[in-house]
Amino acid sequence: MTDAYSLKGKRVYVAGHRGMVGSALLRRLASEDCEILTVGRAQVDLRRQVEVEAWMAQAKPDAVFVPAATVGGILANDTRPAEFIYDNLMIETNLIDAAWRAGVEKLLFLGSSCIYPKMASQPMAEDALLTGPLEPTNQWYAIAKIAGIKLCQAYRRQYGCDFISAMPTNLYGIGDNFDLQSSHVLPALIAKMHAAKEARASNVTIWGTGTPRREFLYVDDCADALVFLMKTYSQESHINVGVGEDVSIYELAEMIRRIIGFDGDIVTDPDKPDGTPRKLMDVTRLTQAGWKATRSLEDGIATVYDWYCDQLSARQA
Repeated sequence: MTDAYSLKGKRVYVAGHRGMVGSALLRRLASEDCEILTVGRAQVDLRRQVEVEAWMAQAKPDAVFVPAATVGGILANDTRPAEFIYDNLMIETNLIDAAWRAGVEKLLFLGSSCIYPKMASQPMAEDALLTGPLEPTNQWYAIAKIAGIKLCQAYRRQYGCDFISAMPTNLYGIGDNFDLQSSHVLPALIAKMHAAKEARASNVTIWGTGTPRREFLYVDDCADALVFLMKTYSQESHINVGVGEDVSIYELAEMIRRIIGFDGDIVTDPDKPDGTPRKLMDVTRLTQAGWKATRSLEDGIATVYDWYCDQLSARQA
């Protein structure tokens, strides 16, 4: 940790502000005495270097959050590998380099827990990075995110930039993606269970065996952690952001079934991939620094389900 970096009176740019994490950061930063900067994709394509450089030079942000990314679940990662590696490499490279050129005081790059080896020791500590092979289904995304971490470290070493990286665990929350072709497991299960309840189906099938274990962090808790790190953290190493607890996919499905009120059975499909057997973050460094998540998984899912139902109702109105 280091001397606090104050956001008071600063121009703070949130890249990817329309995404789930970006939106949560806007909500969290609203209580800070700072000027929030955003720019839409129609004005600036973050994959285009010349557009990013021109906007950054004109906007002159003091601090930058980089949650912007092309993201998705196992199916999306496995079937769109070129998009996942190209888009994410370009987005992070353009933003980090342009931030240095524009004299940005501090930048926080957001990675993902999939950067760690498939068979990493659990819970996964920061020093597990690059100690073994990645999970094949999301290696394209993981390699891009690892490159982002290394970019921040390189600009820190060569140019003295106060650029840091945070690695959140699996995130969920308001504004999540519920498209079954590209969503992560938690919103996909909400969408499938709700549809099954409405159709009075006898069962819902989940991918894989249901045995892999995953950790889930509510996105507004994540945003709070990121603001905390922007203010207090200044080291070359990335830092894990999570809750330090996990559940099996089957246990998650049971919890969602109970919250939604679906009476049918949960059926596993072992022919579908499980992905990494377990992904639990070691959050010792973050908790010792003074931050801990506050929302339980059950409360978070209930909040997201209420929001999801409201969105469906608004769409049908």
